[in-house]
Amino acid sequence: MFQLGKTIVSEEIIEKEFVCNLSACKGACCVAGDAGAPLEEEELQRLKEVYSEVKPLLREEGVAAIEEQGLYTTNEFGEHETPLIDNADCAYVIFDEKKKALCAIEEAYNSGLISWKKPVSCHLYPIRVREYSEFSGVNYDKWEICDDACSLGSELKVPVYKFVKQALVRKFGEDWYAELEKVAATFQKK
Repeated sequence: MFQLGKTIVSEEIIEKEFVCNLSACKGACCVAGDAGAPLEEEELQRLKEVYSEVKPLLREEGVAAIEEQGLYTTNEFGEHETPLIDNADCAYVIFDEKKKALCAIEEAYNSGLISWKKPVSCHLYPIRVREYSEFSGVNYDKWEICDDACSLGSELKVPVYKFVKQALVRKFGEDWYAELEKVAATFQKK
């Protein structure tokens, strides 16, 4: 672990390699697990703002889950998450003709309908950020459904922090990322 500003960062984001391999996993991270995608407080308003543009892209069961549970849910720890369909798929998941899971929010963004890409927790994956009172923990989340992404990352020699550069800059800023690159360069010399 090392400190960058008000973040404590796991060395694994420099050591581990990762490149999403959607052709292999079919977007399993959006349909597996026991909770929805974590949402930041300011993202709750963003969901309200974009929902009318996203809703026509959603599956019927996604709309039904959102109408029943709301645009987001709040767990027992007071953390906000995307709602789930039958405790499995994220309510915002849609599928392409090859049965690959896609984010309806991101598809609306890609189509120019909205200016918000998707929840930052999804954009950051496989990095998970945990907020504490004095700092943020930045960790690599190892999940077996991403083994193909780890293999592809290894084959292409792409460390996690480079794969999620855009998301890290979105979350922490250009200066923070530049400092991370300096730490990574020093780390890789060892």
